[in-house]
Amino acid sequence: MIERSQHTCSLKDDGYKRPESILAVIYARSSGRVLMLQRRDDPDFWQSVTGSLEEGEAPWQTAQREVKEEVGIDILGENLDLFDCQRCVEFELFVHLRRRYAPGVTRNKEHWFCLALPEERDVVITEHLAYQWLDAATAAALTKSWSNQQAIEEYVLYSS
Repeated sequence: MIERSQHTCSLKDDGYKRPESILAVIYARSSGRVLMLQRRDDPDFWQSVTGSLEEGEAPWQTAQREVKEEVGIDILGENLDLFDCQRCVEFELFVHLRRRYAPGVTRNKEHWFCLALPEERDVVITEHLAYQWLDAATAAALTKSWSNQQAIEEYVLYSS
């Protein structure tokens, strides 16, 4: 039995975010289109679901929690298959985001996941300004995140 995380925020006990996160690319099998979310803190930035691991949380638990929190899709409740890409990349944190992390932290480790839905659907966004379903090439080109672009290209655009 899979237990759901009872955590409610991604800050460590010291008040800083953990420099380890997930990326969950959500796409529709029927159309091949990718769900993209518009960030509140940078409206020109579109991305897939992301979020920091909480203390004691495994990456797959974080992915399930973040998908539910950010777009209202309950992976466990709907018996959906979350695909662990078995990919973990490390990247330099954007300078304007470093204040959320402990002093001296400049890099983040990101675990990749994919969620293939049968078809596109309306989602309930809570942390973003807007969402849109885009063809994979457009979604990959739209995001400012090289890791998000690469994940879309590798697991949606070029996989068949």
